[in-house]
Amino acid sequence: MKKQIFMASMVALALVSCNQKANKTEVTDEQTIVQPAPPVDSTTEQNGVYFISPKDGEVVKSPVVIEMGVKGMEVEAAGELHEGKGHHHLIIDEGYVAKGSVVAKDEKHIHYGKGETSDTIQLSPGAHTLTLQFADGLHQSYGKDWSKTISVTVQ
Repeated sequence: MKKQIFMASMVALALVSCNQKANKTEVTDEQTIVQPAPPVDSTTEQNGVYFISPKDGEVVKSPVVIEMGVKGMEVEAAGELHEGKGHHHLIIDEGYVAKGSVVAKDEKHIHYGKGETSDTIQLSPGAHTLTLQFADGLHQSYGKDWSKTISVTVQ
């Protein structure tokens, strides 16, 4: 029985080492349990918008430097509709804009219709949410899947 377990373990080890790195957990009496390496975190590989800065939960000083990124679409100036393209909007202390709805333009909804990917904004002291919203050339929101909300505290 020990020999069969040992042989099965060796075969499993050989298969795993050919395909991926493995973590070994030693047991007793020549037995080895082979566990595959944990999966790579793919959250940064998903399509969508993201904040380069500030980071979620960060304590910042005003004026706040905002750096915006997007994966899976291309940033371009507003004015025309092009599939797979759009521009950023920053929404202060409110959530995402429903898909297909035009993003408002006021003191809480900042448009980056020239294709900007960074800005410096004034925020009052205290806790704030910042929502990055991607929208098409006519400022029509791509919806929740193309938004990202973080929290910051301004000193």
